[in-house]
Amino acid sequence: AFVFAVYAAFIVLIAALKWINPLTTSVQIERRIEAWRAHKPYRKRYTFVPLKRISPGLRHAVVAAEDTRFSEHSGIDWVEVQKVLEQDLQRGKLGRGGSTISQQLVKNLFLTTNRSLLRKGLEFTLVPFAEVVLGKDRILELYLNVIEWGPGVYGAEAASRFWYNLPASQVDREQAARL
Repeated sequence: AFVFAVYAAFIVLIAALKWINPLTTSVQIERRIEAWRAHKPYRKRYTFVPLKRISPGLRHAVVAAEDTRFSEHSGIDWVEVQKVLEQDLQRGKLGRGGSTISQQLVKNLFLTTNRSLLRKGLEFTLVPFAEVVLGKDRILELYLNVIEWGPGVYGAEAASRFWYNLPASQVDREQAARL
């Protein structure tokens, strides 16, 4: 019953993200706890901006680096999944992740960075719902705004200002590639 309630809460939260921008994410909370446990200072930099206020070059650079088939799949890139599984079988151990932008978004919003089959299972079941409810543009907007770009730096706006002292709308192609 508890697992069902948690899963239902994730579904409700995903639906709400169609209109509401997240104030924080589970990964941001995880990083704060890690800093607290290590007795290290933690400063969160996080400013949510609409997709239109993130330069096209930065949008393209992230998609090219993280999920080249982003516009072609429905949240799970089965071609990439097959490649990763084949590589893992050859090596005899788990290697790189191969997660899509949609999977990384779900992980960042609701789960942790710890690798586990349970986390992957949750991603695989939540991502198709997120794809249908949110759509590609909103998924990309959320992703670009919540991912970690450095210690305590979350989202394209905070990263652009932190690394280049520029708003995300003014990042050029070279800066976007470096970010």
